[in-house]
Amino acid sequence: MAATILEMKGITKTFPGVKALEDVNFKVDEGEIHALIGENGAGKSTLMKVLSGVHPYGTYAGDIVFQENRCEFKSINGSEDLGIVIIHQELALIPDLSIAENIFLGNENAKKGIINWNKTIMDTRELLGKVGLKVDPQEKIKNIGVGQQQLVEIAKALSKEVKLLILDEPTAALNEEDSENLLQLLLEFKKQGMTSIMISHKLNELFKVADSITVIRDGQTVNTYSIKKDKVTENKIIKDMVGRDLSNLYPERKNNSKDEVVFEIKDWSVYHAQDAERQVLNNVNINVKRGEIVGIAGLMGAGRTELAMSVFGKSYGRKISGQLFKEGKEVTFHNVSQAIEHGIAYVSENRKEYGLILIDSVKDNLTLANLNELSKKNIVDSNKEAIDAEMLKSKINIKTPSIQQKTVNLSGGNQQKVVLGKWIYTDPDILILDEPTRGIDVGAKLEIYKVINELAEQGKSIILISSELPELLGMCDRIYTLSEGEITGDHDISVANQESLMKYMTQSRRS
Repeated sequence: MAATILEMKGITKTFPGVKALEDVNFKVDEGEIHALIGENGAGKSTLMKVLSGVHPYGTYAGDIVFQENRCEFKSINGSEDLGIVIIHQELALIPDLSIAENIFLGNENAKKGIINWNKTIMDTRELLGKVGLKVDPQEKIKNIGVGQQQLVEIAKALSKEVKLLILDEPTAALNEEDSENLLQLLLEFKKQGMTSIMISHKLNELFKVADSITVIRDGQTVNTYSIKKDKVTENKIIKDMVGRDLSNLYPERKNNSKDEVVFEIKDWSVYHAQDAERQVLNNVNINVKRGEIVGIAGLMGAGRTELAMSVFGKSYGRKISGQLFKEGKEVTFHNVSQAIEHGIAYVSENRKEYGLILIDSVKDNLTLANLNELSKKNIVDSNKEAIDAEMLKSKINIKTPSIQQKTVNLSGGNQQKVVLGKWIYTDPDILILDEPTRGIDVGAKLEIYKVINELAEQGKSIILISSELPELLGMCDRIYTLSEGEITGDHDISVANQESLMKYMTQSRRS
């Protein structure tokens, strides 16, 4: 029987107005991969922040026992000194520094204040070899992909002689290939005796690599399962997570689309925002009918987000050419404000950079995109603002004790609901959703799917961009495939499947 490396006993953590954790018990055996799973806002990340010292000793109740010693971490440095290293969902790398500088930031190879760069480069190259990343240690972070950045974060953890590696949604922003490589890396670390805790909403990935799964719901421990010993299924885990059966991951919907084309993109071409000679979209043609949900499927780098942002008030790209038609009439948006005025809304895949003002309240974020609705003579009606914000909070089930709560204190899934609510408040005719359920648990996904369906039933036209083919197949009426900046197919949902979509998603321009 494996020894216990970590035990957290009776952990209780309270924030103003909400109890995030209540008497949570969590035990991890040495050398295993232990999955921690639950809905957004269930308390997973908070529990790991307690463990890693982000929430220091004295701000919570309960005990942490690591390698048979009771620990009182006052900061993240205290946990790292014992070999507990956390990699957060939002990568903490500095884009303009090199890979080597990022890996040894705060842990420099230095004597008397002078950094030994030769040793730093050699050590970085060795660490990158351990994570299977073949790239120049002096390459800047901003010049490598998200999957490679995730591996740099792991290499950084290895530089600190990690004994317990915590990964918070490590594959949320990765494509299938990068995700699979990361999972294989974790299994390799396991063979070498490393212990890992993995937070993820992707149950199929957890069943591939995890030895044990602990489920948290509403800040309390629900169950812990051994993958090998217990007869545990995805449906059982989902029921534990949400407290109810989810017999269908996608809500039933009728095809509400009419023959009337509401929005059309014609011969749309865009060049890269930084490199004016690099074309990222070439003669893209798509259309959306009234009440229709149209999907856009493409691999990372295909140009999906570039298409959405360039259409939304030319907020991305150079040398943009082509035409946009709304209800048969050509329209031109030179900026985001003009796009909003013409009934276009865009929910960004990057909610923290483009979707939210995190230090502001939920109320302020929900009403931000449509202050004209609340204003008379440039003075905001604060009573109406509060009433409308409460209505949106209830409509899309944002879990927060108050609309005055700062948005930064919400879970990722509830932050995403705030972004969606903000754009619903503008009452758009065309809603572009870019990865609207990324990093969101199955229960919250179903709630967002229902909102999307309701909007379609109201006659709104939806463009849904997603990396998850089952999501597109479960939600859309038609799906366009995009490869290397070009549309390669227009697929009716009645004949589309994952294999056929992937074939068109991987077509090259030459073929």
